[in-house]
Amino acid sequence: MYRFLIKPLLFSMQPEKAHYFATRLLTFFSAIPGIPALIRSLYNFKHQKLERKLFGLTFKNPVGLAAGFDKDARWYNELAHLGFGFIEIGTLTPKAQIGNPQPRLFRITEDEGLINRMGFNNLGAEDAIKRLKNRKTNIIIGGNIGKNTATSNDKALGDYVFNFNTLHDYVDYFVVNVSCPNVKDLTKLQDTPFLLNLLGDLKHINTTKDKSKPILLKIAPDLNNSQLDEVIEIVAQTKIDGIIATNTTTSRENLKTAPSKIKEIANGGLSGKPVSKRATEVIKYLSEKSNKAFPIIGVGGIHSPEDAIEKLEAGADLVQIYTGFIYEGPSLIKEINKKIVEHYG
Repeated sequence: MYRFLIKPLLFSMQPEKAHYFATRLLTFFSAIPGIPALIRSLYNFKHQKLERKLFGLTFKNPVGLAAGFDKDARWYNELAHLGFGFIEIGTLTPKAQIGNPQPRLFRITEDEGLINRMGFNNLGAEDAIKRLKNRKTNIIIGGNIGKNTATSNDKALGDYVFNFNTLHDYVDYFVVNVSCPNVKDLTKLQDTPFLLNLLGDLKHINTTKDKSKPILLKIAPDLNNSQLDEVIEIVAQTKIDGIIATNTTTSRENLKTAPSKIKEIANGGLSGKPVSKRATEVIKYLSEKSNKAFPIIGVGGIHSPEDAIEKLEAGADLVQIYTGFIYEGPSLIKEINKKIVEHYG
């Protein structure tokens, strides 16, 4: 139904408007008695072989929703009906910010990709807590955290610490986002000295809490092998819990979309099928070079069950979808989970 009815309707709209239309539709139907159970019956696939235990958490299946879709924790209760094993909210910042000017989200359908320059638009970490307190599902929730655009890099650590303390009681794991290309100078925070300082501070704060929460680092697909070696060393030194590979790319290589259209869209992070190969390469490099020393969540261009298996075979322990979810619809989650059971049977 999605691919033949809902998708054509959504793709007739401007992408950001389509996003809010789709989530309003999901919220509306989820409020009707009996409909959530029907949705679960259509899209959930349960099997004991899907269960994964990582960094002290038990995931009912390894397919998650990547950050960016539910930035403000508005729809995670409804999205949980679709069969995800975990949902990542954010990126959240200490203060609310409107992000970059619209339009800022673009489809490149010829490549089955998206280009976005959202700019961490969100209502702020404290606002998200209002809805996280109304949690109606036991699905694992990750909190993706960043800095406000107006915060200079030399004061960025304070923003991450604020988010960490504010959200600590309400999410199950944290993702430190220093790799989004759509926030001015943010990717400069991927430098080793800053990351050692930041992650070290968060690890220390974690020890002061009643219950520590896993901390993961989200990295860009545009890092070279030398920089990936530094990532491995950072994980070893700070003893954080894992890596999410990868974020969106600034590369525009080998696209089918007309160069004139790409030029018109201009800057932004590219996701979807064009990033798939590089994301898999990064996962494989990190896994093999570290001798699988830490868990990896693989994300980037997963549009089919085969794409997910490719990421898992490369060394990912869990996978996340975003652009593939938009292009293929919610049935993709069930299809991936069924394929995993079949493949690893």
